[in-house]
Amino acid sequence: MTGAPPDEILAFLGEPTPAAWVGAARQALPVLAVDHANCEKKAAATAMSLMNRYPGRYRLVQSMSRLAREELRHFEQVTRLMRQADIPWRTVSASRYAAGLREQVAKDEPDRLVDLLVAGAFIEARSCERFALLAPHVPPPFDDFYRGLLASERRHFVHYLELAREYAASDRGVDRRIERFRRLENDLITDPDTEIRFHSGPPA
Repeated sequence: MTGAPPDEILAFLGEPTPAAWVGAARQALPVLAVDHANCEKKAAATAMSLMNRYPGRYRLVQSMSRLAREELRHFEQVTRLMRQADIPWRTVSASRYAAGLREQVAKDEPDRLVDLLVAGAFIEARSCERFALLAPHVPPPFDDFYRGLLASERRHFVHYLELAREYAASDRGVDRRIERFRRLENDLITDPDTEIRFHSGPPA
């Protein structure tokens, strides 16, 4: 898949990324590359955490195992491109995005598992949208790399959402949870941030 994110991604997200974020991000490739690499590591760690927490959920474990391997491969690709572009590794603080979503996660099961999966779906969907937005504005080979990530980010989004529906008590229940997370996620990506990150809001 190349080009813009699919309509299902945009419909799921609801609120598009602000143009001000795109304008700032296109000038901040070095810090975004490091943040992207960190995000890939965290995505792999999240998948492995789900595998360890829910070992009896066969479909979940199989899906998260594949996802973790793919996220680590993306981490390797990002760091390889950073070396080619002479982008040094440095300490980059995390944005408030993922932590903000996880504050909404229920404490008790089975709601906790469903919430973790819904949060994962939003993270992957927003990543898909932002790679599409950034691809036209970054130099080679980052442009092709970002376009190449669209298919995997969409696939991860689909897997998280399908699993959330599978383990929810009802479609109606998961739809309510999705809407609650959507409102929070939209606030996180539209409220101003002091630092530019891959999942941050527009610059303050």
